[in-house]
Amino acid sequence: MNASCASCTRSGRPGAWEGAYPRSRPAPRSRSTASGVRGGPRPRPAPPHVTRSDMVSPPPGAAAAAAAAVAAAARAWLRVGPAPRPLMGSQGGLGPPGNGGPGEGESGETRKLQEGRAARGKRRKGKGKGKAGAGQGGRGSGAEGKTQPPQAKEAAGLGAEAGERAGLGKLGEGGGSVEEGARRIVRGDEGSAGARKEAKGRYDGKKEEWRVRTGQREDARPARAQGRGCQAWGRLAGTGAAMAAAAAEEEAGAREPAGRPAAGPALLRLPEELLLLICSYLDMQALGRLAQVCRWLRRFTNCDLLWRRIARASLNSGFTRLGTDLMASVPVKERVKVSQNWRLGRCREGILLKWKCSQMPWMQLEGDSLYISQANFILAYQFRPDGASLNRRPLGVFAGHDEDVCHFVLANSHIISAGGDGKIGIHKIHSTFTVKYSAHEQEVNCVDCKGGIIVSGSRDRTAKVWPLASGRLGQCLHTIQTEDRVWSIAISPLHSSFVTGTACCGHFSPLRIWDLNSGQLMTHLGGDFPPGAGVLDVMYESPSTLLSCGYDTYVRYWDLRASVRKCVMEWEEPHDSTLYCLQTDGNHLLATGSSYYGVVRLWDRRQRACLHAFPLTSTPLSSPVYCLRFTTRHLYAALSYNLHGLDFQTP
Repeated sequence: MNASCASCTRSGRPGAWEGAYPRSRPAPRSRSTASGVRGGPRPRPAPPHVTRSDMVSPPPGAAAAAAAAVAAAARAWLRVGPAPRPLMGSQGGLGPPGNGGPGEGESGETRKLQEGRAARGKRRKGKGKGKAGAGQGGRGSGAEGKTQPPQAKEAAGLGAEAGERAGLGKLGEGGGSVEEGARRIVRGDEGSAGARKEAKGRYDGKKEEWRVRTGQREDARPARAQGRGCQAWGRLAGTGAAMAAAAAEEEAGAREPAGRPAAGPALLRLPEELLLLICSYLDMQALGRLAQVCRWLRRFTNCDLLWRRIARASLNSGFTRLGTDLMASVPVKERVKVSQNWRLGRCREGILLKWKCSQMPWMQLEGDSLYISQANFILAYQFRPDGASLNRRPLGVFAGHDEDVCHFVLANSHIISAGGDGKIGIHKIHSTFTVKYSAHEQEVNCVDCKGGIIVSGSRDRTAKVWPLASGRLGQCLHTIQTEDRVWSIAISPLHSSFVTGTACCGHFSPLRIWDLNSGQLMTHLGGDFPPGAGVLDVMYESPSTLLSCGYDTYVRYWDLRASVRKCVMEWEEPHDSTLYCLQTDGNHLLATGSSYYGVVRLWDRRQRACLHAFPLTSTPLSSPVYCLRFTTRHLYAALSYNLHGLDFQTP
């Protein structure tokens, strides 16, 4: 010993013990004696000049015994469950919480750090019940200073008692032999396991009472329960099934829509069918206010049945006069919102296409595509998702006429076109198949196709009937002498007759109905047309009703069931302009295109006055509206130099 001290003094470097523990603070004392008996006399700390090599080594068999004890304790610990992470200031370097103090051979620096942490924990959490002692069997019941359920407090108390009975040391005590430390580990784990079982039994007995009294629900996530220092270890040990059930209940609640309010007026507790009947009498403003009461009523008022009656009375909502829904894929409430823009005339104008020379274009809509004639071509464009613009590159180009295309229709995946060269062209939309044949001696002004039958009208004062069958193309079925130039033509929805609109240059009505099978005249409409009141556009709305417009500046509505001599309703153009085209939604909305300044007018058929007018050109570029089409959200008008669009969805 003296030689070692002298060598250290001569070399001027501190001894090994001095490096581990500074002289200003002695090492913590051990509770066990050198012989391993508790309560014996405590040895004094070794002098600072004694090196580690001079200390007495443990007997050779102690290491094997300690390893076996540690393995057994680990196996018992794994059967119980993973131990929680020790709180700040806790000790125990050989096992989970509940074992003895720091293990044999632990460095002095580690002990110093643990003592500092324990002291800081005491100062910061002095009033808490969950001190960070190594003898606690559960997760600290009050170390975090938070409110806990009684089950957590009981589990923590039982764990602490079990730890004390197993001989666990207090804060700042440690040391002892390896065998004694191993025995402490085993006893502490057994005590902790017993305490956890007892806490689990008590918790299961009071679980329902705790749920009812506090209204709290078990945490469905074990990881969250482990992370909370204020929850008992016994909660995690035996409530896996309850937590899984709670998680499944939360998932089902998230998937299901919100139920009816538990408390509220008696109206909300009525059967749903009766509530639907009551709410069906509400107007649009009342339904909107009702949707602001709660989430359940908001979802309830989105039902299409409540808005169907309102939609049928609105403009351009996708319902025909007979109640047929033409746009079942779009919610009725959304269509009613857009219909208010049509009623109030709120829209955003834009130009979709332009061309350099003056033309007389015609167009048709099909799905998300627009077909428009330009000179002797028919171009197909695709709408962009907003519906207010077109892709600049056309999807297809259909040619075959030597003169301008005057009119065309879409039928059975075919385009049937009428040209100024007196020919009829048939084009397949999805292929390059094109057939044209000579139909009239002069330009073909109009054409229509339904049920595999084509009818055409020409300037040569004839109307002809043609089959669409591939083996009979170009074979004329009937030739009808109209004795006047034919400007418009339309086939009845029943495919039994068709109507022609002529220039009204003779002493007969410009509107006449012909039998489609025999070509014989069935009847003529009206008798008070002035000379020159030619009909430029005519369309069937139902098998017994049709609309017409033309040079006489009137839109007339005919009902064949009431009278063929007089129309049942008429609307006059305010500026005495020729009406080139018309379009209807099949219910209340009517749109017309005038001959001056590209004026598009909207009419409510329940009123005689014009609803709104949209001039699309200025004075230098005055042009008729040759053709117009609309959907529930947009209106498209073809003029001499461009194609205009009116967006009613986002005005």
